[in-house]
Amino acid sequence: MKSILVLSIVLFFVVAPAFAQMPLSDATGFINRLNVETSGHVFEIKLVSNFDLTDYTFEKDNQQLILYVESGLENNLGEIMIPTNLLNGNFMFILNDQEFFPKIQSNEKIHFITMNFTGSGSNVISITGSEYLIGLSEITPDENKIPQTLDNDFLPPDGEVGGNSSNFYLLWLAVGGILITVVVFAVSKFLKNKN
Repeated sequence: MKSILVLSIVLFFVVAPAFAQMPLSDATGFINRLNVETSGHVFEIKLVSNFDLTDYTFEKDNQQLILYVESGLENNLGEIMIPTNLLNGNFMFILNDQEFFPKIQSNEKIHFITMNFTGSGSNVISITGSEYLIGLSEITPDENKIPQTLDNDFLPPDGEVGGNSSNFYLLWLAVGGILITVVVFAVSKFLKNKN
């Protein structure tokens, strides 16, 4: 009976952390806020991904956002939110000089783009829109004016992101394992004392 108890405890501490870490690599999200300044306006673009953004540029003449990313995973997932008044219309997406077709959902404020692609290492993603500065005119920047950013209504401000669901999963798994171990130990003691 003791060997079963010891084996179950050992398995709990070996197997549970191994399985808990598997989905974590795909579920980990880097949050990047990109401030694009163009034609006297400042736009905030938000990127949540399992790859690292190393640099970005915005070319207003080409109506193009270029993302330079670095990934240690083979399967990459990124969600980017682009304000509709920055880029709009028909989009073209290029990944390492090849066109790809991510999922796009739009409303009156943002384009929500889900990019799913393979390839570890350095990658270059370019996003080109057919329309630029929708509903806005080009203004000359005023040195004394503080730039205004978009409403923060689709992500909380930096540092206020809620807990990761994986953390709660691990917590419940640990509490459940401890509870099962205590119950098995108590039942074995009770049965031993009865005999």
